[in-house]
Amino acid sequence: MSLQISILTPERPFWTGQAEEIILPTETGEMGVLKNHAPIITGLDVGAMLVRTKDEWNSFAIMGGFAVVKKNKVTILANEAESAEKIDTDEAKNAFESAKMNLESAEGVKQKVEANFAFKRAKARYQVVKVLNKRS
Repeated sequence: MSLQISILTPERPFWTGQAEEIILPTETGEMGVLKNHAPIITGLDVGAMLVRTKDEWNSFAIMGGFAVVKKNKVTILANEAESAEKIDTDEAKNAFESAKMNLESAEGVKQKVEANFAFKRAKARYQVVKVLNKRS
């Protein structure tokens, strides 16, 4: 394998493994990392992160943080992380639809900011579940 991946959250080391490719949800859009990527530190947005091993794609919901890429090692410091296997599909879909409606009806700056954050979290969780269901 070509990349050593470590996902760390404040509670615990979340996931460690080898990968061929990783797609990160950065603050400026999705960023792919392959072997021998240039060193970089980037902020992570709330979103879906995909990790391709030799055998399969793994999907994780990342709730913001930072990623460091250096010498074929990717270290992700995430505020929170969830793997697709641990997320209930129906609950994620319902939460996404509810958050979308709340965002559309939000009034005032504070309510819009809070609704947007809740929407991004729900969207990330729903996206990783959809990726998992496509593989099954």
